[in-house]
Amino acid sequence: MKFGILKERKSPPDKRVVFSPQMLQAFREKYPEAQFVVEASDVRIFNNDEYRALGFDIQDSIENCDVFLGVKEIPVDALIEGKSYFFFSHTIKKQAHNKKMLQAILDKDITLYDHETVVDADGRRLIGFGRYAGIVGAYNAFRALGLKYELFDLAAAETLENKEALVKRLKAKYLPPVKFVLTGKGKVGQGAKEILDAIKIKQVSVADFLSKTYDHPIYVQLDVLDYNKRIDGTIVSANEDFFKNPQLYTSDFERFVNIADVFIAGHFHGNGAPDILTQEMLKGKSCKLKVVADISCDVDGPVACTLRASSIAHPFYGYNPSTGQETDMHHPTAIVVMAVDNLPCALPKDASEGFGQMFLEHVIPAFFNNDKDGILQRSKIAENGRLTERFKYLSGYVEENVPHL
Repeated sequence: MKFGILKERKSPPDKRVVFSPQMLQAFREKYPEAQFVVEASDVRIFNNDEYRALGFDIQDSIENCDVFLGVKEIPVDALIEGKSYFFFSHTIKKQAHNKKMLQAILDKDITLYDHETVVDADGRRLIGFGRYAGIVGAYNAFRALGLKYELFDLAAAETLENKEALVKRLKAKYLPPVKFVLTGKGKVGQGAKEILDAIKIKQVSVADFLSKTYDHPIYVQLDVLDYNKRIDGTIVSANEDFFKNPQLYTSDFERFVNIADVFIAGHFHGNGAPDILTQEMLKGKSCKLKVVADISCDVDGPVACTLRASSIAHPFYGYNPSTGQETDMHHPTAIVVMAVDNLPCALPKDASEGFGQMFLEHVIPAFFNNDKDGILQRSKIAENGRLTERFKYLSGYVEENVPHL
């Protein structure tokens, strides 16, 4: 089986790659029967010569491969008929901007595996860049706070080499007794927590966060039942009830909004779940939020002030809580919003190396053991131009202009 390492083609450029040269070498050593071709790229964080130095073939055209491995979406005109691809398609929520790409995948009889849908038998995600999104998103929350209130001016994350460099910059800054609220306990939330813990921000319980005052910075990390409640008032202790019956819940986040200075949104928001931070909460006279770092970045989604995605180059904008409109982030009433939708790109080396380790551990074995654990089957959105059973719900999303659907 021949694997092709794709050049990333999205704009703005993405420097990440599924396998660093060292991780691709580890792949080759573990599965010597595999073959590899690396598509030449002047964008990725690891240059062509770093792959050549380890004996990998670099080519401008790699269409003779069996499986193509990439990170982000692939332009329609770059898709090769009848091939297999593995990348983040960003289609499982019926994202409008990728509909034509998925239509083309079906029309060209392509088999599509999605990094986002790689899960174990219990539905737990096994790979992703979430940790690095959390790391950079938390760093940006501090950077936004410093800029808004002229406390300090942190270097942009993308100008620093790695996580350790981010932590070093943060440790050098003085922080007033700021209260941070962090949602999510998955990879994104845990990545953000790494930063908070690394700079010795004290973690407190929900009860203490809501009731006590402190003379130093603190944070609380929330799970879904901390910021959602049953509409009928029933008290539940297991998250499963929320996941099975999200329509029976409403947000209970306002009690944090009225105390926290900074909200770091690292949650996963499933279909049917209630909005978390509403415009009414943000307009409330008791709202204390000064910064919202929306790592999840669902535009027009559960965080009302996320009006648009921002960019790594320009990560911040202001939100006027009175009007619900964008404004200058330095306006006295503005809440600063950070809503970058490709945060791991700011740490492309760390992110690529970490992702390659996960991919080699959890996904690659399935190509050589007849997919005995169902990893590939569960992650497969389309097979030879047909939606798989798990993703048949996308039929209405793509049926226009795909003759064989």
